[in-house]
Amino acid sequence: MRKLRLGVMISGSGTNLQALIDACAAADYPAQIQVVISNRPDVRGLDRAAQADLTAITIDHKDFDDKESFEDAVHQCLSDHDVELVCLAGFMRLLTSTFVNRWRDRLINIHPSLLPSYKGLHTHARALEDGVRFHGCTIHYVRPEMDNGPIIMQAAIPIATDETEESLIAKTLTYEHKMYPAAVKLIAEGKVRASGNKVAFKDTDMGDEGIISPLP
Repeated sequence: MRKLRLGVMISGSGTNLQALIDACAAADYPAQIQVVISNRPDVRGLDRAAQADLTAITIDHKDFDDKESFEDAVHQCLSDHDVELVCLAGFMRLLTSTFVNRWRDRLINIHPSLLPSYKGLHTHARALEDGVRFHGCTIHYVRPEMDNGPIIMQAAIPIATDETEESLIAKTLTYEHKMYPAAVKLIAEGKVRASGNKVAFKDTDMGDEGIISPLP
């Protein structure tokens, strides 16, 4: 089986990286991780990569004079490892349009909200403050604008009446860990592709059940 070659970019604990590591461990999973890149040293995600015997490289943004030279180094590293799809998994640096366009339609991100709502940081707290009944998470192709791009997959998560920011974060992460390997699998199997500002799907079950919260 030909496997899609992944580069995973992280900045922290790497729980979504771990979800991808676990998925790639299955012989029939159609992707493999070529390299893990962190822009911060000594983070838990690097330990996860090492425990899985993956190539893990720190490219510390603080070691570079400007964002462009940092991104050039990241681009070179991804290219050197023959990466076909870049997965941002808790990578906490905004990327320039130059980098994004180099990897256009080969660069995906996971964001803890139902985009286009709640772009940026502190999404869970903002959702609770607004009193919305659903929160969620989104996997999308990356475009130069922050948290923008064709949407591949989303999860809608009901917010409980006694929900806290911590409980909502934990609940959302369980869905993120299911979704990221599933979205990569769709891409590897050729079932999704970016088409304009949307994603075109092939042989993909969208389901037909709606969700109401609170239940009537």
